[in-house]
Amino acid sequence: MVFSRREGPGVRRLLLSLLLLAVWEASSGQVHYSVPEEAKHGTFVGRIAQDLGLELAELVPRLFRVASKGRGDLLEVNLQNGILFVNSRIDREELCGRSLECSIHLEVIVDRPLQVFHVEVEVRDINDNQPVFPMSVKNLFIYESRPPGSRIPLEGATDADIGVNSLLTYTLNSNDYFTLDVKRNDEEIKSLGLVLKKPLNREDTPEHQLIITAVDGGKPELTGTTQVKITILDVNDNAPEFERTVYKVKLFENAPNGTLAVIVNASDLDEGINKDIVYSFNTDMSADILSKFHLDPVNGYISVKGNIDFEETKLYEIQVEARDKGIPPMADHCTVLVEILDANDNIPELVIKSLSLPVLEDAPLGTVIALISVSDRDSGANGQVICTLTPHAPFKLVSTFKNYYSLVLDSALDHESMTNYEVVVTARDGGSPSLSATARVSVEVADVNDNAPAFAQPEYTVFVKENNPPGSHIFTVSAWDADAQENARVSYSLVERRVGERALSSYVSVHAESGKVYALQPLDHEELELLQFQVSARDAGVPPLGSNVTLQVFVLDENDNAPALLPPGAGGGAGAVSELVSRSVGAGHVVAKVRAVDADSGYNAWLSFELQPAAGGGRSPFRVGLYTGEISTTRALDEADAPRQRLLVLVKDHGEPALTATATVLLSLVESGQAPKASSEASAGTASAETALVDVNVYLIIAICAVSSLLVLTLLLYVALRCSAPPTEGVFGPGKPTLVCSSAVESWSYSKQRRQKVCSGEGPPKADLMAFSPSLPPGPVNGHIEEQLDVDVDFSSKPRQPNPDWRYSASLRAGMHSSVHLEEAGILRAGPGGPDQQWPTVSSATPEPEAGEVSPPVGAGVNSNSWTFKYGPGNPKQPGPGELPDKFIIPGSPAIISIRQEPTNSQIDKSDFITFGKKEETKKKKKKKKGNKTQEKKEKGNSTTDNSDQ
Repeated sequence: MVFSRREGPGVRRLLLSLLLLAVWEASSGQVHYSVPEEAKHGTFVGRIAQDLGLELAELVPRLFRVASKGRGDLLEVNLQNGILFVNSRIDREELCGRSLECSIHLEVIVDRPLQVFHVEVEVRDINDNQPVFPMSVKNLFIYESRPPGSRIPLEGATDADIGVNSLLTYTLNSNDYFTLDVKRNDEEIKSLGLVLKKPLNREDTPEHQLIITAVDGGKPELTGTTQVKITILDVNDNAPEFERTVYKVKLFENAPNGTLAVIVNASDLDEGINKDIVYSFNTDMSADILSKFHLDPVNGYISVKGNIDFEETKLYEIQVEARDKGIPPMADHCTVLVEILDANDNIPELVIKSLSLPVLEDAPLGTVIALISVSDRDSGANGQVICTLTPHAPFKLVSTFKNYYSLVLDSALDHESMTNYEVVVTARDGGSPSLSATARVSVEVADVNDNAPAFAQPEYTVFVKENNPPGSHIFTVSAWDADAQENARVSYSLVERRVGERALSSYVSVHAESGKVYALQPLDHEELELLQFQVSARDAGVPPLGSNVTLQVFVLDENDNAPALLPPGAGGGAGAVSELVSRSVGAGHVVAKVRAVDADSGYNAWLSFELQPAAGGGRSPFRVGLYTGEISTTRALDEADAPRQRLLVLVKDHGEPALTATATVLLSLVESGQAPKASSEASAGTASAETALVDVNVYLIIAICAVSSLLVLTLLLYVALRCSAPPTEGVFGPGKPTLVCSSAVESWSYSKQRRQKVCSGEGPPKADLMAFSPSLPPGPVNGHIEEQLDVDVDFSSKPRQPNPDWRYSASLRAGMHSSVHLEEAGILRAGPGGPDQQWPTVSSATPEPEAGEVSPPVGAGVNSNSWTFKYGPGNPKQPGPGELPDKFIIPGSPAIISIRQEPTNSQIDKSDFITFGKKEETKKKKKKKKGNKTQEKKEKGNSTTDNSDQ
């Protein structure tokens, strides 16, 4: 675009002013020159000497000189010719700048006379300067939001020249957005500007390059250009935009701090600070999320900074805001959904409640002991819990509902076997690896009084010597109760009963706590041989339980009774035996018999007879049997023998110390013709005695029949019970009973794996033989009833101690101190003469030549097996191997033992047995008979009765 200058009134006024100045100066004597600027050195300006009216010749003499205000070297005068010329480069713009008038003032001074002349040299402008813009490159910054038509001022170009040379015109290169606008004021250009033609869009064209050209009015024209670089400034007209409106991410719980969860990314089409985005959580975000997650404001990283617990929150919804830094700032929002994945990080929880402890041992099956609840905060398989129980017995777990169990009783409890159970409940989840929790339940079993006090054995055998001091301790019973505490506190008491006419408590007492049994009074073997009673043991439970034990107290005999002579026959004095003896009798004829009995038993009652020497010192034709008391002749009587013989027989027992009694026997020796008469008288007395004896035998037979019937019924009942009950070793086991015979000195037992039968002979109502059998119930105590017992006897093993379950005969005396075993090899034989057998004796005694002998070893005791029995040398009947005697007599007792053997192949299924029999003898005779014949008949009658008993 070209702008031109037109002449007007201003130019004319300028020319008029110059003309008037020249006239004034001419009138005042001032010389005016003009010279173009940029003239070369030596360029003629004017003839200054001539114009001043000075001669060239006088210039030197008068010291012609030129002085300039300012730079004086620009113009110089040639003194030779008086010409003013350009001495150096003259730059008007340098001298006067933008001033319209530009001149150089010179003072010309000459002397002789002194004169001063003023010369003004005008410097004319030439077009030597091109238009110059302030900057070759102009950077402009315009907001893209600037409205169309708005003007952007620019600083125009400047031209150092003046006048026409400085008149500029501007042109703008072609573009779509801007146009050039020049402001004019009084025809003078004031400012230059760019006008926006249409809206800008930085996002489309962020920068515009414009060229402005300035052309001056000189000849030739000079131009100047400037480059206008317009940068479109961004306006925050674009909000940040996220890549996705919803971010979904999965994160495992318990992720460590700093774990990157997700990266949110937003972009802004703006630039600069308008493009800078700051990420932040929404201001209304919960404090829980702010404590769990951290958001990097620059990068958009969302990371973990707190504990992430699936059980606390399974899903986090996070609102994220992206805001730019523009003014005003713009923002965008997105949602981040963080799904928490479960990890098996929670141990199952066990809660045991409602414990019903302690548990009674009689609690029924299915009793609920405890309620157990399990839980696991995890989910899925990690939260599935299975409960197990260790140990299984006697409890079990029953699932009552989901994650609820009951600990119930599965089998019976027994406080006595186990008082406390440590039960471990284990809860294990289904995670991988699985986690488990355990809980211990201590189940205490409470005692119930379900056990009665128990004794070690059902019966005890106690041996007490008679004449014991009152209050002496004889035995201690002890019962054990398997229960605990009060249920196990045992107290003892007597089971009261009557013993004869007196109460049991008058004989013995038992301490309630210790179980010690005391004898309250001295016991008399002759009065009470056996005291059988029961002691009750009762606990303190509710209800109380009890049991009884049987005590068999045997009163052991002591030698406190001297032998007592039986009353003699009729006609005898007190304590004397009178007999008539024919002088014709031969040697060995029994003429009389001394009868004596000892209230003691055993060896204390074993009597021996001894004939005292005659007073005159002569040899007596009579002798007395050592154990029979029979007085017999040692030779044939003759006339030299005194007609009246007085014999003193010493009866002595075997006790320690031995007690004695003396019997007087009066024998009258008569001739053979007088004997029948005496015999007839004796026969008459014997007849009356036999009549009385028959009456006694009738009663005895009746008693024997009754006892036999009772025995048969007992045996049948026993066989029935034994066949119906299963055999057990404890009751009907292989253990065999032992037959034990006792005396005050020694005792002996007989056992054989065969069937034997033992029958008692005549004698007073007492015996020295005991039998023990664990298979039979105890028999009644009766000293006046004949009893028979079946006893199992064992020869095959070592001798055994008597079993508590023993049997006895009422007349047996318990004078046991040690035991003698009759082994299977031992042979017993009767003495010669059948009923006239001799008593066996120990080796220390002096046996009869024809009598049997029993020899104990030295120091034979309870377990001695070496007693032997043999016959005297005069006995022709010797046993064969394996034979047993038909009968033998117990020393000290008139009882006769008869042994019956069954064949070895017998099919009778019974135990070996020995039968004892005894016959009651009257202690006193109602009628006393005199005479030897009557006495002999009486003895024969007794022998007949004995045979019938057998």
